[in-house]
Amino acid sequence: MRKESKSIGQSAAVPAFANTLMPFLLILLASCWTISAQNLTPKPGDPYFAPFAPVEAPKPQKHFLKEGDRLAICGDSITEQRMYSRIMETYLTVCQPELNISVRQYGWSGEKASGFLHRMTNDCLRFEPTVATTCYGMNDHEYRAYEDRIGNTYRSNSLAIIESFKAHGVRVILGSPGCVGKTPTWVGDKNASVLDLNLNLCKLRNIDIELADAEKVGFADVFWPMLTDGHAAQERYGASYAIAGKDGVHPAWAGHVVMAYAFLHAFGLDGQIGTLTVDLRSKTAKVSKGHDLLGFDGSELRVASHRYPFCAGNGDPSRDDNMRSGMTLVPFDEELNRFMLVVKHANAKSYAVTWGDQTRNFSGEDLTKGINLAKEFPQNPFCDAFGQVDQAVAHKQEFETKQVKDKFHGPDGKADMDGTVARTEEQRAPLVAAIKSAFVPVTHTIKMVAQ
Repeated sequence: MRKESKSIGQSAAVPAFANTLMPFLLILLASCWTISAQNLTPKPGDPYFAPFAPVEAPKPQKHFLKEGDRLAICGDSITEQRMYSRIMETYLTVCQPELNISVRQYGWSGEKASGFLHRMTNDCLRFEPTVATTCYGMNDHEYRAYEDRIGNTYRSNSLAIIESFKAHGVRVILGSPGCVGKTPTWVGDKNASVLDLNLNLCKLRNIDIELADAEKVGFADVFWPMLTDGHAAQERYGASYAIAGKDGVHPAWAGHVVMAYAFLHAFGLDGQIGTLTVDLRSKTAKVSKGHDLLGFDGSELRVASHRYPFCAGNGDPSRDDNMRSGMTLVPFDEELNRFMLVVKHANAKSYAVTWGDQTRNFSGEDLTKGINLAKEFPQNPFCDAFGQVDQAVAHKQEFETKQVKDKFHGPDGKADMDGTVARTEEQRAPLVAAIKSAFVPVTHTIKMVAQ
């Protein structure tokens, strides 16, 4: 009888315990669901984005770059286009000169993460980079619908790249792949739709975030901004706007601006090019670091600048083949390119502001708050000097592609790698010097006239 009583008592205790535990389980499940929902990036309301589940990207570490860093920009054919890499190097050279960053690009057409892993010691690590960005996944996704095999392979190769960089003291920004805009002619699965491909790429993006979090490295979100901004651009400018390029994979300049923004954003840069402050009442002026005050007579400000704003030109924003268009898709000027003019005691209703050969009207209220000269004056006194630096960067990066692909991996490298490296470095040196020679101070004048 006692055993039966004990058994009955234990059985009765189970539902009682369950009744006690159930509310806590429900709360826990609700909490997990809430956390999961919060960990997803907010999506546009358009039904097109409903199938995507983009994990929330980590926030960038402020001041990721350090003075004297040696930056390696690594990736596939999109990197070998030498467009987003060129934007990055030119930006770091003229907009953040105090960092004194040196840059090499390592783009290789058709490459997967496994391909770079195989060559990174010979091509990249021998130059002792301190910072590296990667942008793989486009070829790794095999141009087909996602399979676990694809994700697992990409994860293991990406992790190996991170581990190798970290073992050599290199700080890493792991960049996601971009998006596709149409089915490319070389698609791996003829039955895969554009949606299938982008869902696959989104999966690889999420794997990058997982790795970045686990390995405590940085992350640059290329995929989600390109997908969402490209969709918005088509609604704004028309269906022919191709942020991922006319072939569906290789972007033109607008898409590369979005890519460059993703990496520069990941560097946690403050984006402050300079601030020029004038007081119309006292006829005094002051300028921030990187700029020298040459004079101010109460209406005309003369400055010599050793730091440039980024000059994207006056391209048609409705065309995807120019940088100005890309500037309309991401907050490049607002976040990375702030060259501010602040006018105190601007009591007139409006002022004509002339900078170089361009004149625009601004209210006194706007001038008091401060205007971003880089945004308001796409054509400005820095454009010519900026273009000289940018061309020098383009020539150097073009040589770097030939140096690695044609020399290191050609007959010369096979015969004598160390000798080939030494000889090509002698050829590269004047190209590096040309960038420094082109980066000269710019003297400019801003005139303010009350209307």
